[in-house]
Amino acid sequence: MNKKITATAAFLGMVAIILGAFGAHALKKVLTPEQLISFETGVRYQMYQAFFLFFLATQNEIVEKTKKTIYALIITGTLIFSGSIYLLSTTGITGINFKSIGFITPIGGLLLIMAWGMLGYSILKTRK
Repeated sequence: MNKKITATAAFLGMVAIILGAFGAHALKKVLTPEQLISFETGVRYQMYQAFFLFFLATQNEIVEKTKKTIYALIITGTLIFSGSIYLLSTTGITGINFKSIGFITPIGGLLLIMAWGMLGYSILKTRK
């Protein structure tokens, strides 16, 4: 499981860097400042979760089942949270109105909060 978590972390980090560069160069010319800030928020939170997964992979005291649950929460939360932000902030250039999916962004955020809380709880209950 640790290898899978680490590989996913590397992938999320790589994609965050690519999207960040894309936003800073290509999108800077076509998005409003507010849209660009929103897009960058999605990138930043995606990178936070990549670091989170790297850390999770190093925690050998956490039971496998809990790691799998945290992993699923992070992946799903990141896809929903950052993904919806990417779509919402690029509505102007895609021509597609994604405002109807705006309600899912907080759901993604809640999943991320749950993953962080589960990690904290798991570390606190670990006995050495």
